Amino acid sequence: MTVFNNRYIITGGPGSGKSSLLNALIKEGFCGFEEISRIIIREQNKIGGNKLPWQDLEAFADACYNKMLKQLSGCYDDRNYFFDRGLPDIIAYMKRGGLTIPQKYYRSCKDYNNIVFLAPPWNDIFINDTERPESFEDANEIYKFIKETYTDLQFEVIELPKISIPGRVQFIIDQLSDDKDLLSDK
Repeated sequence: MTVFNNRYIITGGPGSGKSSLLNALIKEGFCGFEEISRIIIREQNKIGGNKLPWQDLEAFADACYNKMLKQLSGCYDDRNYFFDRGLPDIIAYMKRGGLTIPQKYYRSCKDYNNIVFLAPPWNDIFINDTERPESFEDANEIYKFIKETYTDLQFEVIELPKISIPGRVQFIIDQLSDDKDLLSDK
């Protein structure tokens, strides 16, 4: 399934520590990309737009898809890239919303490594905000849809332990060390 072995997704429900983990990986010298959905939500809030997951999920999903493809097009060398969510997340959110999923979304899922890191719901660190208004109960439900979607798409889903951010960084490095020498060309 995998075409690009150096593109790793960190996913999970809202408030599970994905963004903090990604920022820590970037500080370690890895390449990383901010969560596209947060960027779009900020843009839409700024202009008073309605391409928001709680207003027009289909338009929001399409905007995420297009921006994620642009993210991927910038990953052309052999460095390791980490993404705060990936294209399969769009599918999971659309499934949760009961929407029809365009085939192009499925086709683009091959553009990542088969290994995906899944952050489980963690009430101790969960915080919602203007870009993430979901409750902890919503976060649990979203997590289930995400896990099911990645599993159905035949990704190898590795659940992150509920440990410190440095511990999670080391966990990822340890998990990938068998795959290739992750530290040689961050």
